[in-house]
Amino acid sequence: MPLLDLYKADNSQILKLGLKQILAISGDGSLKDNSLCSKEFRIFLGQIPSEKLYEFIESCLNENFDQKGLALQDIVNELGRRLEYKIEHGLYQGVPGKIGYDGIWQKSNDHAFVIEVKTSDAYRINLDKLAAYRSKLIEVGGVPKESSILIVVGRQDTGDLEAQIRGSRHAWDIRLISSDALIKLVRLKEGAEENTTSKIHEILQPFEYTRLDRIVDLAFVATREKEETNALELGVVETEISEVPTAKVKSEKVAYAQSPGIEIVRGRVLDAYRRQYKIDLIRKSPVLFWSPDHLHRVACTISKSYRTSQSQYYWYAFHQPWQKFLQEGKEGFFVLGCLDRNEAFVLPLYWIEERLGVLNTTTKVDGKQFWHLHLRADDENSPLKLCLAGRTQELALEEFRLAV
Repeated sequence: MPLLDLYKADNSQILKLGLKQILAISGDGSLKDNSLCSKEFRIFLGQIPSEKLYEFIESCLNENFDQKGLALQDIVNELGRRLEYKIEHGLYQGVPGKIGYDGIWQKSNDHAFVIEVKTSDAYRINLDKLAAYRSKLIEVGGVPKESSILIVVGRQDTGDLEAQIRGSRHAWDIRLISSDALIKLVRLKEGAEENTTSKIHEILQPFEYTRLDRIVDLAFVATREKEETNALELGVVETEISEVPTAKVKSEKVAYAQSPGIEIVRGRVLDAYRRQYKIDLIRKSPVLFWSPDHLHRVACTISKSYRTSQSQYYWYAFHQPWQKFLQEGKEGFFVLGCLDRNEAFVLPLYWIEERLGVLNTTTKVDGKQFWHLHLRADDENSPLKLCLAGRTQELALEEFRLAV
């Protein structure tokens, strides 16, 4: 039974397998150019969580098996895709008459990278040959003139290779990064929003390092966006709700922000979503997820419960950037998870947009607006309903309920 069929039938069991086992059940088990094994393996990499990619890289670097260098090449290219580059896989082995490269990463029509992947820097690299590959790619339109070479090395100890690059005539066109640093950039990107992604793209390009503003900008923007992402989920509870004392809301907001259970519950909700809808989702940012082809999109946010003597509430915000992200896919869903209930609600984007006019809104100082979704139940055993503006009407959500 092929790898992809096995993964579709029971992804939890397949994700327990190591890299060598995965390769063994991919096609005929031999990574070759244009082979079924290569095709299945690359599709599989595009469907799995990023954490599994990191695990596979460790296997390539710390275990001894024949195809580890070829597998590392595919995994590194998948990390490029997670950084939102359009990727083109290169050849595993050199072929006479064809341009040799391990991958091409490009963002729209902007700067492109010609990728070279090495498990270590134990051997010197022919930089003239890499530069010739890039020149040939420019000639045939494979990459724009505004392109450079990015060498990804498995090990962090890259001193010899760094010295080789600095002393060469290609120093301005070549940059070097370890696989560990590349993993950190993917983690950084998946933990923040759109501006961090663009800053990562900038910092990977060759630039003059005497002035360190770009590096500082990346650190600053990533930290700020992490705080803003938390605020996107938490900010809604600042709205005045007459039934809940303000002091109680603020104290519960702090406790919620510090709760380690938010990501655990989000993970459970998304696992249930995958099982129900048979769609693999990979993370774009803390709240936003998409299918490998980016056509199916989900914004998944979590709320704890806020209780009064008469009701149980869950409060969510629906932000304009989330709406835009969902609109740009073929299918978009806003998924509401509950920190202390074994259920979530999968609301189609069109259903929400038809009702935006009857939801409460908040406009912030910077002019950005978001909508409030208040879910209410009489108690923990009663069904949750969506409260409309003014709370004069409640909409049943049972048709959108997802058991978690």
